[in-house]
Amino acid sequence: MSAEIAIGFFTLIAFLAFAGRRLMRYLHNLQQEDYDNGRLLGWIFRYKVLDKRISFILFLLVLGAYFKDLPVVSVHIGLFLIFVIAFYTEADPRKAAKKAFVLTARAKRILVVSLLYTTLIVLAGFYLAQPAFWIIHVQLLPFILMLGNLTLEPYERLVQRKFYDDARAKLTELNPTIIAITGSYGKTSVKHILGHILKNSAPTLITPGSVNTLMGITRIIREQLGANHRYFIVEMGAYGPGSIESLCKLTPPDYGIISSIGHAHYERFKTLDTVVRAKYELAKAVLENNGTMIVHEKTLKFKYSQSIRHQNMDSFIACGEPLQAKSPQSAQEYSYLTPDDLNILSIEQTPKGLCIHFEWKDEKYTLRAPLYGIHHGHNIALAFACAMTLGIDAKDIKMALASTPQITHRLEVKQQIDGSIIIDDAFNSNPPGFRSAMHVLRVLADDRAGRAILVTPGIVELGNKHNEVHRTLGVLAAEVCDIVMVVSPSRIPTFIEGFKSVDNSKTLQQFETFSAAEKWLIKNKRANDVILLENDLPDLYERILKI
Repeated sequence: MSAEIAIGFFTLIAFLAFAGRRLMRYLHNLQQEDYDNGRLLGWIFRYKVLDKRISFILFLLVLGAYFKDLPVVSVHIGLFLIFVIAFYTEADPRKAAKKAFVLTARAKRILVVSLLYTTLIVLAGFYLAQPAFWIIHVQLLPFILMLGNLTLEPYERLVQRKFYDDARAKLTELNPTIIAITGSYGKTSVKHILGHILKNSAPTLITPGSVNTLMGITRIIREQLGANHRYFIVEMGAYGPGSIESLCKLTPPDYGIISSIGHAHYERFKTLDTVVRAKYELAKAVLENNGTMIVHEKTLKFKYSQSIRHQNMDSFIACGEPLQAKSPQSAQEYSYLTPDDLNILSIEQTPKGLCIHFEWKDEKYTLRAPLYGIHHGHNIALAFACAMTLGIDAKDIKMALASTPQITHRLEVKQQIDGSIIIDDAFNSNPPGFRSAMHVLRVLADDRAGRAILVTPGIVELGNKHNEVHRTLGVLAAEVCDIVMVVSPSRIPTFIEGFKSVDNSKTLQQFETFSAAEKWLIKNKRANDVILLENDLPDLYERILKI
């Protein structure tokens, strides 16, 4: 009996070591889902991310114990060896991930509580020494993680409330001019461009990268906002109705910018009407604060946004193309610009960057920026209108734009040592941005007389528009590109169908991972090639757990 207890104890330790590693892998995805149990659960069942490998081996041990009548000690030894091997073969998400798992204070708390629950559950059946029970324990791990997350929610809310109150008090004391930016896409780019303009005039703090959640913004205020900052530019993300309203309570905006209304993150909103109501929560907050809204004209094609603007005409500036400058895509096309709005006359993409011509308040302007993508012309117009409204001189804005640094992972053009060019558009792909990126690809490839190569896994979170959008993009890719490399092709079958529907001799390559596509490129690319990396799937979409 003592031998059984001893080997049983070591089996428990081996299992807990394996469980800790496995829980971290699930926790990595929970973290990417903003600690939302519901979204993690949906991901698990959508992609069937439940254990198969270890459970199958345990099942074989069940058969051995049943048919061969193995001694209890032998069963325990078998269990011990299985979990030791499982621990050493289980990938560590802190190292083996495209976006490394960061074991934050919150993640540590969830992991510890989940391991505690795991230990208690295992001990309840520990002396049974039945492999079948260990199969159940392995299968329960993701659900135990969600239980640990749920258990800690009241504590996390208390911690977050304290941080929130500290940030709110600091913001009230320092009282910078707050410019809030949202949109289905383009908000990070507008923030980057406007931040560069304002930093040339006065100390300006912008939320870094894609930080756009309540606690992310709270942390930036607490750690980085200083008394010298005149402007604070806040990117606001919407994860559902009420998200932006909550952010505006933390950072009451003096000025607001809405860059777009579209199908990005569409699966969270289901309808464009819901999207526009969520984004225009910013407009309501700005107007309550007697501020000024700068919006893209296309955000006004909805009755809800039209009604808000109609009631507050003096507080709105729209930016867009007048009707005569648009491509007549439909007979119902209509411009919502007024004579007081900013009219984009033309946007030209050159190998050196963008040239934008527009008219505003009876003045004509020409701006140049070393950026790529026609859509950035619209982002520049929004940033220009905001900066002018803040009192920045047009000459200073023009000078600042001429030195605008490229936006990291957003149509960032990179010259390679071997002579080829990489267009890095890895972050936040969306339908208009995808089309704009392919236009840049063709312009640069033609300038170099090289091949236009597209590498893409498609777009995520399009909801019921997924197939329709990808079919259209597949057709466009066949028309624009010389070589198309599809990553995770099972995600976007309609993209491939669209590509093949065009009668041409273009090359289509399919790869399961980016690393496989990268190996092909290293072997086959040429010095004058231009390669567009359009979107980079997070681990929870590309690297589905193989367990």
